[in-house]
Amino acid sequence: MISIVALSEGREVERFALGHGHDPAAELAGRGWVGSPLSAARSSPDDLEIRYAVQRLDVDAARAAGPVVPRDDDLAEDDVANAVPYQRIAAYAVVRSSRGVLMTELSERTNAAGLWNLPGGGLDPGEEPSDAVVREVHEETGQRVSDVRLLTVMTRHWVGRAPSGRVEDFHAVRLFHTAVCADPSDPVVLDVGGSTSAARWVDETELASLPLASSVPDALAVAGGAA
Repeated sequence: MISIVALSEGREVERFALGHGHDPAAELAGRGWVGSPLSAARSSPDDLEIRYAVQRLDVDAARAAGPVVPRDDDLAEDDVANAVPYQRIAAYAVVRSSRGVLMTELSERTNAAGLWNLPGGGLDPGEEPSDAVVREVHEETGQRVSDVRLLTVMTRHWVGRAPSGRVEDFHAVRLFHTAVCADPSDPVVLDVGGSTSAARWVDETELASLPLASSVPDALAVAGGAA
């Protein structure tokens, strides 16, 4: 379970479970708050707590009707009706060094092969998000990082067919961080046969020429850069 904890001037003002397919920022807004993520950590092996620093919205906003959930074009109505709810929590990092921004190319094992992404991936059972960043960055690029700090939280909700063929009502919860690589080297994909086919340091000026995964430009912008 993912719990959202809202803190105003250091005092807890809201706590709620993040429902399947829901976005934390939208849920906070519906409760009259706006804010930024502070930290993400396990409260138990099966539970993750994301803390936000919040303040009251300047105006009261009525809850908007929920958006239509996107779906893959090839799905029949029966497929959608029988989709299996699946929530995936993943941690990624914007890693900058004197050699540029660390990027990874998604492999044929994903549904976005050929796109370039920030290094990261799904949390193992009971794993802290910051530990997942360190592990995933090393597995995908061979680089060692430290000083992992939560940057922002993004979510996406759609119904689609997984690589296994199963139709899933998929809720992606993506925790983006910054991390420091004090000793950058030539990237090497250590987890051969996984979701990463290549890795490299990319100069900031070259990012716009790469085919990027959809969340990358927003994450870079929040981190203080743009693709």
